[in-house]
Amino acid sequence: MDFHHQALIAGSGPAPDGLRRNQGSPNICTLMPTRTIITMPAYRAEKTLERTYREIPPRYVDEVLVVDDASPDDTVGVARQLGLPVRRHPENRGYGGNQKTCYDWALERGADIVVLLHPDYQYAPHRVPALIEPILTGQADFTFGSRFVDGGRPLKGGMPFYRYVGNRFTTAVENLSLGTSFAELHSGMKAYSRRFLQLINYRQFSDHFIFDSQLVIRAILLDFRIQEVPIPTHYSEDSSSVDVVNSVKYIFGTFLALYRGLRDREHIWQECNERAGTIES
Repeated sequence: MDFHHQALIAGSGPAPDGLRRNQGSPNICTLMPTRTIITMPAYRAEKTLERTYREIPPRYVDEVLVVDDASPDDTVGVARQLGLPVRRHPENRGYGGNQKTCYDWALERGADIVVLLHPDYQYAPHRVPALIEPILTGQADFTFGSRFVDGGRPLKGGMPFYRYVGNRFTTAVENLSLGTSFAELHSGMKAYSRRFLQLINYRQFSDHFIFDSQLVIRAILLDFRIQEVPIPTHYSEDSSSVDVVNSVKYIFGTFLALYRGLRDREHIWQECNERAGTIES
């Protein structure tokens, strides 16, 4: 996959005029080629990895990277048979730890846009072009696939009922607390601009599933431009799924991350401004 887009990439990151709030300067966009890399955080994905990969529209992506989190199956072998670059953790680091390796690696390889796509075929690979379009055109810093927006019906797509209820309840509490109106805030299909990942400081987040909530909450608190993109729901016997007990733990972990984010909001802004200064110097 070797296609470089000509696109408008926003140069200001969150909030207009860098990260300083209450500054009315407009975003400045620059025409430049962009390199899009899909990262796959894999665990026990030998049965679904190839199908997921084959349905990625190749002309929109420059490279696909697989990070295996010490799977006991042949996920690594399948990735290598497909000719994909693969890294394997010698020990299981958790879902968040896997994402950290994904993003570090993609940035090292010069990605301007980084896509997170689970290799378990739970999310629709053919929607990658729609996912990256708002970033390519300078309208967003961070996008995610939403199974609920625009009248989506995830239950018909096989989403377990307890996950449906947990998702709706948690998203409603977050929207109320953060002053947002997203249809869903808990999706495993995401895309980010390079600058977003450089500024969000994802390395300090948890190595476990709560990583996703920490990232989304911080992105909202920092006023990054975020867009939901409609995607269908795919659940099958081979799709990964958190059980009821861990889903409840995830919900409470999300509320704790929300409380801490709101409590530490000024510090988060200060830290992010410092990171922006370091990147620009």
